[in-house]
Amino acid sequence: MTIGPVRRPYRVAVIGVGVIGACVGWHLSRQGAQVTLIDAGRPGEGVTDWSFSWVNAGNKTERRSYFDLNIAGMAAYRDLATVIGPDPWWHPSGHLRWTDDPAAQADLLKTAGLLTGLGYRAEVHTGAEVRRHLEPALTLPDEVAAVLYPDEAWVHGRHLVTRLVGRTVAEHRFGTAVTAIDTGSDGGVRTVTLSDGTRLDVDIVVNAAGPGAAHLAALLGRHLPMRHEPGLVTRITCARTPIHRVVHAPHLALRPDGDTTMVLHSVEVDAHLDAGADPSPLARLLHESARNLVPALGDSRITESRVAERPIPADGYPSVGAVPSVPGYYEAVSHSGITLGPIIGRLLATEILDGERAESLADFRPERFPA
Repeated sequence: MTIGPVRRPYRVAVIGVGVIGACVGWHLSRQGAQVTLIDAGRPGEGVTDWSFSWVNAGNKTERRSYFDLNIAGMAAYRDLATVIGPDPWWHPSGHLRWTDDPAAQADLLKTAGLLTGLGYRAEVHTGAEVRRHLEPALTLPDEVAAVLYPDEAWVHGRHLVTRLVGRTVAEHRFGTAVTAIDTGSDGGVRTVTLSDGTRLDVDIVVNAAGPGAAHLAALLGRHLPMRHEPGLVTRITCARTPIHRVVHAPHLALRPDGDTTMVLHSVEVDAHLDAGADPSPLARLLHESARNLVPALGDSRITESRVAERPIPADGYPSVGAVPSVPGYYEAVSHSGITLGPIIGRLLATEILDGERAESLADFRPERFPA
């Protein structure tokens, strides 16, 4: 009997160990790949730790394929929590939203009706009902209509990445940046060179570098157009977190971040960010808004603020999958990385190892960007 050659495991370098990179690496490792996790910093401490970390599809209705992908992301989170355990990273406590602008309020209720028709749970409550049954610490008018999305969640991204990295059989190269990616005669990836001089022989490179994804792609002569969209996130500490879920109030978003910490963000405040300027005044504005909305935060204080660059491809949608012009090179770049991390990790690992291209990623393939 003749025995054919035994194929060795794919050697895969996952570059960028935020939530997407950690999910890709975990799924690859579970399926037998030889994984190296590479990050210029520490796992989960980049943009993943400075995201608002809201898991949802209700805010993704502009394209049906994108909505469906985010629905799959939410389901993948529930599966992931079952496999690796939910504590202390998974918080499926829902999301509450209202607005003080009549036109925006009409849009909010219209969207809630649309989502309900798609089987996505949305409940309308008065402000009085919200304070009585959901969030007693909030100040909002009795008559305002607020929408509760009970199936949405928030994630502690750094805790999740730590859990996944700890369960991934992989070589770790943290605190080292990628300085070069070399290709062979066929144009396919062959080696990755790190800032400490190490050269790694690889078969596959996964670009999960978030805000650094365009720079990494350029090492291979690949143009990955990205938006410039910085966002300010502020963390505050308090005696006990008075809010139980993600809340979008007029001009302010906030959520728990633990028993005594909260995260604040505002799209309107982000519009006032200046490159290189001290964000402290804007952080104080967020804090003041939070104390007005939640009087129980009167004694809270700011602990940290950071402006993070959001990893958003130019058209606003993910770039996930193989780049045909560079064999062995894959992208996993998305603004909705928190919601999509587990589903991107699963689908991309299957594509890499089995060659199976998921139909749900058809609208989000990297080749839509011209060479």
